Amino acid sequence: MFVANRMTKNPITVEPTTPVNEAAKLMKRRNIRRLPVVEKGSLVGIISDRDIMRVAPSPATTLSKFEIMSLLDKITVAEIMAKDVVSLPDTATIEEAALVMYNEKLSGLPVVSSMGAVVGIITETDVFKTFVDVMGLADGKTRITLDVVDKIGVVKELAGIIADAGFNIDSMVTCKQASLAGHFEIVIRVDADNVEEITAKIEEKGYNVVHVAKIG
Repeated sequence: MFVANRMTKNPITVEPTTPVNEAAKLMKRRNIRRLPVVEKGSLVGIISDRDIMRVAPSPATTLSKFEIMSLLDKITVAEIMAKDVVSLPDTATIEEAALVMYNEKLSGLPVVSSMGAVVGIITETDVFKTFVDVMGLADGKTRITLDVVDKIGVVKELAGIIADAGFNIDSMVTCKQASLAGHFEIVIRVDADNVEEITAKIEEKGYNVVHVAKIG
């Protein structure tokens, strides 16, 4: 799954010379939290609602609303934008986006083409939605969680058990267990309400079913 298929395409951008007040109004009107800053077609920075809050007068100020607006009109985006922008190419995968956002503690990233043009924005909300879609959470699947020892052939054997019971696997995820060396947690989702037969056959093969629940 690629960022290009999950991002907001053709995002709103501003130029370095744009007054901060204008950028603030734009973000409020479009209900967005960040704006890529573009100059001559290339990404040169990014401005967020936090950047604007940082330069805006305190709520305790004695300045009038007109004076505040006038002050923000004199400050340009170039003066407060982040210049060392972390971005992603439009060929990146959604996993890469999630890892970069996690490592850099960012809630959104500009996406650029091979020519350097801003073609999208990928946010944490997009990543969350992808997770929901990949796991089929909205479709009301039954979730079976197993604790397994890492060995060759586990996934094949589990798939065979479920197929023999007459069901399809909608999704399967494996994750290392930090507290148990050599153990994995496997989460399988199947389109079935009654999974007693499946879980019984899984346990007959020596696997430990630790949790069963229908989600969605």
